[in-house]
Amino acid sequence: MHELTIASSLIDLAHDHASKHGGARVTDMHVRLGAMCGIARSLYFCFGPATRGTLCEGAKLHIEEVPLTIFCDSCGEARSPISFSNLRCPDCGRPSRKVLSGREMELTHIGLEEEAPHPALAPVGQALQ
Repeated sequence: MHELTIASSLIDLAHDHASKHGGARVTDMHVRLGAMCGIARSLYFCFGPATRGTLCEGAKLHIEEVPLTIFCDSCGEARSPISFSNLRCPDCGRPSRKVLSGREMELTHIGLEEEAPHPALAPVGQALQ
């Protein structure tokens, strides 16, 4: 399953980030996915199970889906094609080879919960208040 590999890679990146920045736990992750990737739903599905036993367990996955846009040379404008399989300008009908957005896969934010400070040790014979 391709999405499980991506989820595992996101978890690895978050673990490295938490280690470098003193995070005890990852609370959330934000990812930008192009509409052409077509994996948003599957990634949501496998993210939770993939996080079990890691610093990311319980983290929320937020996915921003980036719409597909192309550049039409004839119109000189960015357009949204009718479908992923037909990259033609919806206005003039000419095909385009220039995809401007919709293929992204980018980790944009990792939320961390900082390690809880250790309680101060009380001198021997005194209780903590």
